[in-house]
Amino acid sequence: MSAWPNPTPPDRWRPDPARQQRADYQVADLQNLPDDDCPRVEMVDGAVRVMPFPTLGHQDISGLLWRWWRSHAPAEIRATQAVAVELDHHTSRRPDVLLCRADVPSDRSWLRPHEVVLAVEIVSPGTRRVDRFAKPCEYAAAGIPFYWRIEQDPVHVYAYRIGDRVGPGGERQYELVADGADVIELTEPFEIKLPVAEITP
Repeated sequence: MSAWPNPTPPDRWRPDPARQQRADYQVADLQNLPDDDCPRVEMVDGAVRVMPFPTLGHQDISGLLWRWWRSHAPAEIRATQAVAVELDHHTSRRPDVLLCRADVPSDRSWLRPHEVVLAVEIVSPGTRRVDRFAKPCEYAAAGIPFYWRIEQDPVHVYAYRIGDRVGPGGERQYELVADGADVIELTEPFEIKLPVAEITP
C-alpha cells in the first residue's frame, strides 16, 4: 500500500498530512515515489518539503559549473546535478551541483554521503537561510568533505572543507578555505583554478 494519497487531478502528488504532522517519513518513502507528476521534494527530519523550482539565472550557474567540472575534474570524480543524497534515514537533500565518486553506477538516483566529494548550493531569494545555514550543517554532520555556496548577483563563490571544529552536538563543521568573485584556487579535492567569470551567465 502506498504511503502517498491518490491524487485527484489536476493535483500533484503530495505527502499524507497525518504523516507530515508526525514527521515519520523515511528516505525510503521518497525513493518509492512515482517519477511522473511528482514535485521536487527533499526530506528534513521525517517531514517532506516541496522545493521551489529554480530560476533561469540559478540554472545557468548550475549548468556552467557542471560543464566546467566535467572538463577539469580527474577521472575518478564525476560531476552531476540535483541528485538526491540520503544524509540519514529521515533526511535527504538535492545539492544543485555535486561531485561524486566516478565508480557509482549510472543507474543510481540516490547517493550516500561517503559517495559525495563536494556539494554545491546556489543561493536564491527563497532558499537563503537553508543554503547558508541548514544545509552546510547537515552536509558536514553527514561527513561530506567539501561544500561550496554560490551567491548570485554578483556571482561569488565560498568554498568550505570539513575542519576540526565541532558543533554543540559534537558534529564536525565546515571551515572557509577560499572565497572570491574573480577566481577560486584550491588544492582539494583536486587542483582547481576556477575563473568565476566562466560560471557567470
